[in-house]
Amino acid sequence: MHPMRTHTCGELRSEHVGEEVVLKGWVDTRRDLGGVIFLDLRDRYGLTQVVCSPQDEKEAYERADLVRNEYVISVRGTVGERTQETINPKLPTGEVEVRVRDLIVLNSSEPVPFAVSAHEEKRRAAGEDLRLRYRYLDLRRPELQDILVLRHKTCQAVRRYFDGNGFVEVETPVLMKSTPEGARDYLVPSRVHPGQFYALPQSPQTYKQILMISGLDRYFQIVKCFRDEDLRADRQPEFTQIDVEMSFPDEEQIYTTFEGLMQAIWKEVKGIDLPAPFPRLTWREAIERFGSDKPDLRFGMEIQDVSDVFKGSGFRVFDRILENDGRIVAIVAKGEGDRARGRMDRLDKDIVRRKIGVGGLIYFKLPSDGSEMYSSVKEHVIAREHVDACIKAVGAKDGDLVLVLAGPDPDVFLHMGKLRLHMANETGLIPAHGERWDFVWVTEFPLLERDADAKRFTAMHHPFTAPHPDDEAALDVTPEKVRARAYDMALNGMELGGGSIRIHSREMQHRMFRLLGIDEEEAERRFGFLLDAFRYGAPPHGGIAFGLDRIVMALAGTHNIRDVIAFPKTQSAQELMVRSPDTVDTKQLEALHIEIVAEDEDPE
Repeated sequence: MHPMRTHTCGELRSEHVGEEVVLKGWVDTRRDLGGVIFLDLRDRYGLTQVVCSPQDEKEAYERADLVRNEYVISVRGTVGERTQETINPKLPTGEVEVRVRDLIVLNSSEPVPFAVSAHEEKRRAAGEDLRLRYRYLDLRRPELQDILVLRHKTCQAVRRYFDGNGFVEVETPVLMKSTPEGARDYLVPSRVHPGQFYALPQSPQTYKQILMISGLDRYFQIVKCFRDEDLRADRQPEFTQIDVEMSFPDEEQIYTTFEGLMQAIWKEVKGIDLPAPFPRLTWREAIERFGSDKPDLRFGMEIQDVSDVFKGSGFRVFDRILENDGRIVAIVAKGEGDRARGRMDRLDKDIVRRKIGVGGLIYFKLPSDGSEMYSSVKEHVIAREHVDACIKAVGAKDGDLVLVLAGPDPDVFLHMGKLRLHMANETGLIPAHGERWDFVWVTEFPLLERDADAKRFTAMHHPFTAPHPDDEAALDVTPEKVRARAYDMALNGMELGGGSIRIHSREMQHRMFRLLGIDEEEAERRFGFLLDAFRYGAPPHGGIAFGLDRIVMALAGTHNIRDVIAFPKTQSAQELMVRSPDTVDTKQLEALHIEIVAEDEDPE
């Protein structure tokens, strides 16, 4: 048996020439050149070429002849220089190789279901389901290993920053009670309390508020959270939050503290100095200018309200929308005025109508040669004077394309926001990863939003968010107009985190619950512990929760959250490697007083 390895597979350089070394790792690739066998040996640190020749050591050569890809081996040999023509400039170790004197097979490997070579050109494409089924092989790829190392460095930067700023890391329970916070809870039946259930936390929200009432002053936690909701590219049923709470803060202290956190992360992980303070937009400004509460500021094409120029146009659709307090909005796509009719028809049908879900698109093309403007609506429908006024109002020039949507407020802004992003992607306006880091705070969200199906208000953030002090009087009169002391941080069109100044008064919390249709009996049953705590000197407090997974996604430049989690779930919330969720033994169910009832094939 060889001694412990002396170096990693990414460590050897020209200065090591002549040294005897021991390397251990996986066989990445194998090349038999008839009398000499070349092996690329891989570990998470890199690749080193090792050379097995019968002239150096016959027994080692014979063992190498039996070795195949993904075998785990140990080699002992001498570092030598490669000849000039065999230097590999793509590898940090590309100027040297190890002449093997001894080789031991530590473990063999069956043929793998897909290639995991560190040489990108040697990997075969494999579907995500197959890669997740064999995740331990997928994780051998340097790209994924690099992301997990980046995630580790991010966590270390977070902990160092908070420790240096007086925050205390406190673990909160994973088994708690079910509380209405938006998404469905994951429930865990109790064996010792038949018929009762724990819930996995959607967030540690109430616990961190209790910690402030306990006098901890500054708390943080890197914590697992669970939400039983429909999945997408940036969402998982279990995810990780950087959860934070502070006593006695105002919004300015919140902004400064967490801008500092982002600066610390980007400096330590990427070596980038982020400028601060970050820009701020009210929720209304973000919606009206960018059509999103997580706006992408890396390009222009801002939304413009052109309702006034179409007043009295005689176009019945526009007139009806404006009479019902709707809006008519436009964006200008620079340099797109020569688009063919077929492309515009596809934009209207496939994107606006089918994907975005709007009734239709109106557009005006201004050809680059200065020829006659083309309108998608005839002049007898919308008079030319209104079209010209719109083009002038939005500042369109020859060669530009003006896109117009109309609808209820704020829906029409949100629809145009989606069209804005589509056009930016299609026309190459969005910078490549790492070129720009456009952070922004979005503030003054509405406190409440109307649930049309339930015919009641719901909290836009959560029920513990404090109303803006200037709007408290309107709570019982026009609650839909009340602003929240809530804030989100977004980066390049992705929400990184959100938080608020919390309610710390029992009376105000009861008032909020009433607005949400939660009576005193239900409030006591679900949140009695928090309401009781408010009796005993609760300090003003506030905080925020960042999605760690999303921060790592931004740093790594990936658009799929599954790339930044070691063992993620699929879009259908399955973990394919261990095959969860799964059935359990009948005796386990009996101990939990649970009986599985088969779905009725005929609902009647």
